[in-house]
Amino acid sequence: MKKLLQAALAAGALSVAASVAAADPAVVYDAGGKFDKSFNEAAYNGIEKFKTETGIGYLEFEVQADAQREQAFRKMAQRGADPIIGIGFSQESAIKKVAPEFPDIRFVIIDSVVDLPNVQSIVFKEQEGSYLVGVLAALASKTGKVGFVGGMDIPLISRFQCGYAQGAKSVNGSVEVIGNMTGTTPAAWNDPTRGAELAKGQFDRGVDVVFAAAGGTGIGVYQAAKDNGKLAIGVDSNQNHIHPGTMLTSMLKRVDVAVYDTAKAAKDGTWKAGVTVLGLKEQGVDWALDDNNKSLITEDMKAKVEAAKADIVAGKVTVHDFMADNSCPN
Repeated sequence: MKKLLQAALAAGALSVAASVAAADPAVVYDAGGKFDKSFNEAAYNGIEKFKTETGIGYLEFEVQADAQREQAFRKMAQRGADPIIGIGFSQESAIKKVAPEFPDIRFVIIDSVVDLPNVQSIVFKEQEGSYLVGVLAALASKTGKVGFVGGMDIPLISRFQCGYAQGAKSVNGSVEVIGNMTGTTPAAWNDPTRGAELAKGQFDRGVDVVFAAAGGTGIGVYQAAKDNGKLAIGVDSNQNHIHPGTMLTSMLKRVDVAVYDTAKAAKDGTWKAGVTVLGLKEQGVDWALDDNNKSLITEDMKAKVEAAKADIVAGKVTVHDFMADNSCPN
């Protein structure tokens, strides 16, 4: 074990969260770092919960460059980690390459689909959770203008934006939704300065509620909202605590649950390859209400967003999926 840990540290790629033995899980975080207070951190919370409850440790790796992805998956597999969980769609090509080399090891990818017999793909209906926070944004807005700041300009983030706009317009058909993407490279997930600039530009155009789906970049959006007396909406993790009184709510994407469940299933012998889709009905997405934002959510707002949620779960309302046809009919 000592030699194993020394080798991992010497490689400069792997860090050890606890004593790691063969068949313990591993996590490869996406760009932005595991403490991005958003997507990656949700995954970290999920694997930490697994470790706390089972006493089983895990390997982890924080991607700094695309070239590291394949190397990380292969080294973890060589060390016997199982399952190996890739956080984010950017892990797709690495898993497609490495998983066939280790057919007896289970791999998991969050936010993409890899059709291999030893891979579980977990995807979310982000548009459904975004619809709910869009409802709240429109109800809270006094100007009739709400904003969206995305991270990397990809169809997945447009799915958030499209659902958000549909939810807002279900409340007020004339509401204006102003959106910006931060960039076209993975650096867009970790640029709070640019996030603040984009948010300020929207505020100058009359936006008074802004939703960020941008990883660590969102921290700048939230700070700008606080500084300018506007409201902001968090994403992935419950970010209401970041600026109480500024954060209207957060769109929850339960990456933590997905990571915990897949690691637990592997331990219990119930893990299955294939595609798992998590929406409102499966409690994979939601909106956040807690002590940090309860003063901003009236009983009427709560009732309306919960009614919208019930209608989606019951199939009375269908939220458009941008990734189905790359269009947003709002």
